[in-house]
Amino acid sequence: MNIFLNIKSVRMLLLGFSSGLPILLVFSTLSVWLVKAGVSRSTITMFSWAALAYSFKFIWSPVIDNLKIPIKDLGHRKSWLLISQLMITFSLIFISFTDPSKTLILTAIGSVLIAFSSASQDIIIDAYRIESAPQKMQGALSSMYIAGYRIAMLIAGAGSLYLASFFGVEVYDVNVWRKVYLIMASLMLVGIFTTLSSPEPNIKRKVSNLSFQDQLRFLVVFILAIIIFVVIYSLLENPFINEDPLINFLFALIKISLCFLGSGFIVYLLISINYIKKNSASIAYVEPVTNFINRYGKTAVLILLLIGLYRIADIVMGVVANIFYLDRGYNVKEIATYSKFFGVFATIVGGIIGGYSAIKVGTLKALFFGALIAAASNLLFAWLAISDPNIKTLIIVITADNISSGFAGAAFVVYLSALTSIKFTATQYALFSSLMLFLPKVLAGYSGAIVDQMGYANFYIFTAIIGIPVLLLIIWIAKIAPVKD
Repeated sequence: MNIFLNIKSVRMLLLGFSSGLPILLVFSTLSVWLVKAGVSRSTITMFSWAALAYSFKFIWSPVIDNLKIPIKDLGHRKSWLLISQLMITFSLIFISFTDPSKTLILTAIGSVLIAFSSASQDIIIDAYRIESAPQKMQGALSSMYIAGYRIAMLIAGAGSLYLASFFGVEVYDVNVWRKVYLIMASLMLVGIFTTLSSPEPNIKRKVSNLSFQDQLRFLVVFILAIIIFVVIYSLLENPFINEDPLINFLFALIKISLCFLGSGFIVYLLISINYIKKNSASIAYVEPVTNFINRYGKTAVLILLLIGLYRIADIVMGVVANIFYLDRGYNVKEIATYSKFFGVFATIVGGIIGGYSAIKVGTLKALFFGALIAAASNLLFAWLAISDPNIKTLIIVITADNISSGFAGAAFVVYLSALTSIKFTATQYALFSSLMLFLPKVLAGYSGAIVDQMGYANFYIFTAIIGIPVLLLIIWIAKIAPVKD
């Protein structure tokens, strides 16, 4: 277990903390602030669009992968990492001086800046982790990263709300939230100091030397693509809103596909008129994909399918977890204590076990076992759904679910790291991690409607069943494309 105390592992714990801190500050914590400020529910939900930065970070990851920032003595990865961390800190300070009850548009701008900067930091930290250690260490690094990430989420979620309560949140006072967000901004110093004291990965990579004008054009294309995506998504309303959940799910897939087609068409058009050079676009976006296909051949399709489905069982289930607890008669304090607090530590334990297992028994075996227990733990929720409300039962189920989720998450990160080429680290890993969430998140959006149709017990059995194809895929891939541990 000394590998977890290695300086590289400790460094990844601290960078994981830096990565996990901002995410809840633009979601759950910000939502509470907006509610207290008297912002309408429909407006608050629109703030979720900031999450697009996390879902589509692969779009601008080639820029981070290929373009140098001229900061003396820092190196390629450290320069980008420091800039992203400073941007997060600045964005948290900026949003702290807004008042959503009076300047809502400035609060919205602040949330977008935080999300974009945070997603950029995630891209760089993933690339830094993969490039800074051999594959045999990735299990430990992934486990420590997840541990740091979860601790930061606990502080940014429960911790920030505790601070707000301490400062006096019952009567709305913008100064309360200003203090909370300024304290959270100060905690970004953990990541900044870690970056400054860390070595640049000793990896020789081909980095394009585009002119400043070409870099600026890439940025313009990225912004236009995102705008087109959001506009199409907003304009296409679901005509089947009261129909079967499966129909709604299929419509959502078509809708998002059209959004991607619209964004892709804009990019294609700007390339065809030579607004950005074809050769530059090919290096940034095409070569990372062709590199992956050339390395894995026909198996590439199966691997991408596995990536898209691996977390489907626990993500679809997790969306309705809090609603389920409340419907079963558990109070908010019990949910907060056992799900949000102790659940975090159970996830960390599961992550450490998952990373250690990947080192000892191999990545694919750990991946298979993680998928198995993640799906099987959903059956415990089916048991909870038909049992009388009992705190001991709740603790058992939540602990088992979080341990299995942490185990599966760590094993999966190790697998994705093994798939990633050092030549295109940031771009390929960002693409993999975005694909990992795409289909599960779309289906999860209709989990409430599915529960309404079949009830909680059958729903949890259903989520366990949809995890079975993942197990079969892993067995198939293990035979034809084993991982070199």
